[in-house]
Amino acid sequence: MSTDSSARFAPIAIVARACVLPGAMSPEQLWDAVLDQRDLLSTADKVRWRLPSELTLNAPGAADPDRAAHDRVGAVAGFESIWNPNGFKVPADKLATLDPLVHWLLHVGRDCLAATSGDRQRTGAVIGNLGFPSEAMARSAEQFWRGETVTDPRNRFMSGGTAEVFSQALGLGLGASCLDAACASSLYALRLACAALQDGRADLMLAGAVQRADDLFLHVGFSALTALSRTGQSRPFHRDADGLVPAEGAVLFALKRLADARRDGDTIHGVIRGIGLSNDGRGRGLLVPEKGGQERSLRIAWTQAGIDPRQLGLLECHATGTTVGDATEIASSATVFAEHPGLPIGSLKSNLGHLITAAGGAGLLKVLAAMRHGIRPPTRLAGAENPALADTPFRVLTAAEPWPANGPRIAAVSAFGFGGNNAHLIVSEDDPSLDLTIPQAQTALPLALVGLGLRYGALTGRADVEAQLRTGLAPATTSIDAITIDLDGLRTPPRDLARCLPQQLVLFETTAEALRHVTITDPQRCSVLVGMEPDTDVARYGLRWRLASELQGDALSTARDGVVPALDAAAVLGAMPNIPANRLSSQYDFGGPSFTVQALQQSGLVALDLAIGQLQRGEMDVCLVSAVDFGASPAAQHFAPTQQADAAITMVLKPWVDAVAAGESILARLDALPSSSANTSTEQQSTWVEPGAAAGLLDLALALLRHNRDLNQQGSPILLSAPPFELNLPLGRSIRCTPAPWSNRRITARLPQLFVYAGANRAEVLDALAARRTGHAGIARLTLLARPDDIDAQHERARVLLEQGQWHAPNVFYRDQPVRGETAFVFAGAGASY
Repeated sequence: MSTDSSARFAPIAIVARACVLPGAMSPEQLWDAVLDQRDLLSTADKVRWRLPSELTLNAPGAADPDRAAHDRVGAVAGFESIWNPNGFKVPADKLATLDPLVHWLLHVGRDCLAATSGDRQRTGAVIGNLGFPSEAMARSAEQFWRGETVTDPRNRFMSGGTAEVFSQALGLGLGASCLDAACASSLYALRLACAALQDGRADLMLAGAVQRADDLFLHVGFSALTALSRTGQSRPFHRDADGLVPAEGAVLFALKRLADARRDGDTIHGVIRGIGLSNDGRGRGLLVPEKGGQERSLRIAWTQAGIDPRQLGLLECHATGTTVGDATEIASSATVFAEHPGLPIGSLKSNLGHLITAAGGAGLLKVLAAMRHGIRPPTRLAGAENPALADTPFRVLTAAEPWPANGPRIAAVSAFGFGGNNAHLIVSEDDPSLDLTIPQAQTALPLALVGLGLRYGALTGRADVEAQLRTGLAPATTSIDAITIDLDGLRTPPRDLARCLPQQLVLFETTAEALRHVTITDPQRCSVLVGMEPDTDVARYGLRWRLASELQGDALSTARDGVVPALDAAAVLGAMPNIPANRLSSQYDFGGPSFTVQALQQSGLVALDLAIGQLQRGEMDVCLVSAVDFGASPAAQHFAPTQQADAAITMVLKPWVDAVAAGESILARLDALPSSSANTSTEQQSTWVEPGAAAGLLDLALALLRHNRDLNQQGSPILLSAPPFELNLPLGRSIRCTPAPWSNRRITARLPQLFVYAGANRAEVLDALAARRTGHAGIARLTLLARPDDIDAQHERARVLLEQGQWHAPNVFYRDQPVRGETAFVFAGAGASY
């Protein structure tokens, strides 16, 4: 596609904002804390950890993998005094036993909606949520494994279930979904919300992030990664910075198209001018930030905005307080802002630690307040600066200073996450000169499904699934007991594979199958979106650690190892909830945004919806859409309302014109329909056992395969191909799916084709061959059977053959004259077509 991912970004107004943060229950309280340079860190609540300090913390110099380096945290306190569970569309008693992360989101959601007007039926939400088990999810899983009564099974679905409750309680007609792009999640959520407004599919969007994972897991897990500060200090830009300090909270924004916000008389807190998303791709490893990937996200955002970077007045950096991470960010940002000497920079993490998924959103709150007050705020920095700042255009603000306005003030926020997720947002004050026109996305752009990989229970690959469909029966086995991965070229060390959750491993298998015959010319313009839900098995580590309150010595060691092996860096990465998408980006060097999506059974279809939008807006050339769930385990079966299966699906999408030009094997054509014509899907759902988060995408894949093989629901052949069917996607988009019948499938460019050259005699055929002029004009004929990528070699073989007076060789056939006589054709009967 010629369209660039950095095409002009239509301005989006921030019309409301709200937060629940350490030491700040409102944006105003956060601003006061920043100006006062307060340290908002505290000691972790051991009641929430469910273990005393003497059983959770390492002694100085010790490195017990079941203990943490420190217990400092940016913790929310006092929320209960402001929480009002009444007034939602879900009864208060139905909310009482849900994890406080749900309460935090409902509180900030209500605040945002109260500050603006809009049709709730035209309102949706995108929420970043760290997919490590929440406290309530961890407790629920432990209760199940111990044989105890589970307090509230809904807490197992802490991400997609949270989005569902949020949507129901606030009455959002376009629903809600969660995503996990690690530390970049809130800016990813803002980008997707802006796209829904720019595409015209929504009039009001809520976007932001929440982080309230089990804090014991974060402390021990980040200790295993050696990412946790050994001294318990959050010191961005500091020479002696030694790691991060985790924090928790929720940040949410209400967004409208700028013209609508002005028309409605909304308070415009800021105008989003561009958001650049990228992935590190192959990089230097999933835990090592990559300068090139970060720089691309910045350049995409500034090109979208059409603003000279020298106009930037304040840069809120990601700056987690790790020496390598801060130095990498300084280097990538310095390249973009090289001509802006003296650029003020800061990091909110110096006040409250690392909010992980909510970090970028909190940084945006900070710069919005700075623009409003006309003050550049300070960063807490006691001591020498990171040497990487020398000879750069940056100066760290350690004291507040006036922010003069020679035009609309402009700020930027960076957020870079584990696994290579990069995001950079540009925001300005409102200004009459801003162009309010919305570039029209190519909503009528047809798309092609060019790759499909499948695993379902014991069925391995698409061929097995198609054979099962011909039986008309549901598979008897619904659990995946073995996963086969080709180690040739695999970037994940084989020893690390054993520490990965199966969701990560099986996607290697389905993606390899889906990409087998797909051509990708620019990996940087390929994204990966994976629908899945957080895995209860991660909570086994919390159970392992908490056994220390019951057992000692050898009995404790034996019991712990019976639950799960000790946590190490490979296991943390293997359980990290955004990594399934990023492993694929790393494996194939894809540079587009990669993240996981959580929306219960619709998770895969939400990922598909988002991918369609990326392609139609010209942001990407290729999108990988996956969905995975291992629902056949005893724990999954206990918490699910119905029987569940293990499955994984990977689809590869391209614009139709690109797929045809590349000679791809096309399985189906997807056409977006006007929202007014959306109908209930005419395609029956599969009778197969649902695989949780992969259920929606599996139904679509099975329907397409049945159509491709001209089979009905019972697996019997049908003489006429079934008509196209319509499908409503969860975010309000409707598509028409036109499967390609087997007889009409395009031949892939990698398969052999016939090339014919003709003339009156051998000399003319040689002339035609030299000119690469195919045709049938002449009685002398040369026919080559060759793949397009091998045609040059075949041409040379044919030339030598004809010049030597020969007639044929393997895949080369020549005759001076046509074959004389009669030709017979044997018809094998109608059954042969099947």
